[in-house]
Amino acid sequence: MFTIDQIKEAHAKVKSGADFPAYVQDIKSMGVRTYVHHVSDGHIEYKGENNFLVSAGPKWAPMEIDLNGNAEALKHALKIHQQGQTDYMTFCRQSAEAGVNIWIVDLIKMACIYYDKAGNEMIVEAIPVP
Repeated sequence: MFTIDQIKEAHAKVKSGADFPAYVQDIKSMGVRTYVHHVSDGHIEYKGENNFLVSAGPKWAPMEIDLNGNAEALKHALKIHQQGQTDYMTFCRQSAEAGVNIWIVDLIKMACIYYDKAGNEMIVEAIPVP
């Protein structure tokens, strides 16, 4: 199975959203099946086969998540992030401002699903294969 250190090593190669598809392939090859990213503090839970789970602790002090999900603001944040115009922390702040509570990356379906605080899907995005 995989370790947090292996995932951190793969994530260190990511400089912008443009690098995300390659990162997904790296961690998928390690055995990661899904992961849940909590926008408020950046902690992430990585899941593998047979209920294998490892967690990365908080990355920043808790930030406020807007109560009203704004899919259009999220689409804009995604677009500029994927073009390499913003870094990871900027994208996370913009996601919080757009009302994103968590996103789930499903490496089996190759999709990233963004949810608001009420648990509603905001956007389902296909992950391209590099």
